[in-house]
Amino acid sequence: MKKKISLIVVLAVLTVSSYAQETTSNWSASADIVSSYVWRGLYLSNSSIQPTVTFSTNGFSIGGWGSAGVDGYLEADLFAKYQFNFGLWLGLTDYYFPSIENGNDYFDASEETGSHAFEINGGYGISGFNIAANYVINKAGGAGSQGSDVYFEADYTYKNFRIFVGGGDGWHSVSGNFNISNIGVGITKNIPISTTFSFPLKGSVILNPNTQKFYVVAGITL
Repeated sequence: MKKKISLIVVLAVLTVSSYAQETTSNWSASADIVSSYVWRGLYLSNSSIQPTVTFSTNGFSIGGWGSAGVDGYLEADLFAKYQFNFGLWLGLTDYYFPSIENGNDYFDASEETGSHAFEINGGYGISGFNIAANYVINKAGGAGSQGSDVYFEADYTYKNFRIFVGGGDGWHSVSGNFNISNIGVGITKNIPISTTFSFPLKGSVILNPNTQKFYVVAGITL
């Protein structure tokens, strides 16, 4: 398994490097600053900065996403995604949590203390409606995945308004059984700073019926 993780990392680096030799115009970078990090209805961290680096070409994108919380929480994920021209997309995400005690050895792929959870992603969108399905393919004790964890979400977006509902089992649920864990609405508003610059302000209210918790989250994108 360590060889598999090493191979994935090497292939990702080689792929990005070869693309970089062709062009740099398809690279993008951004960062979100959020009041708290709530993921699929689960509270993971206090105020955080969340950078993203992506290379995209012809519907394919590959990159890294991270989160660093003021409480010391750290996450560093790799992802690959392909967007078809008829609304379907497929992807793979490697979740890694370097701040978790006894779960931060990057090359540990064991079931007992493994630090990586690999998730297959897929979704389809049309006329503002979106559905997504996610499936974790491995058990990783350090990362917290049980293996075969699933999560489904449906949402509708109209202009700057979004409503969503999602649920899953495994690491998405207190009991491990399937439960609705993520119900909410979100709003995005552009805040003008000058005549040539503005940034989006995002706000969400989120209810997790499984944990019986309610969250209000705000964030900006730079």
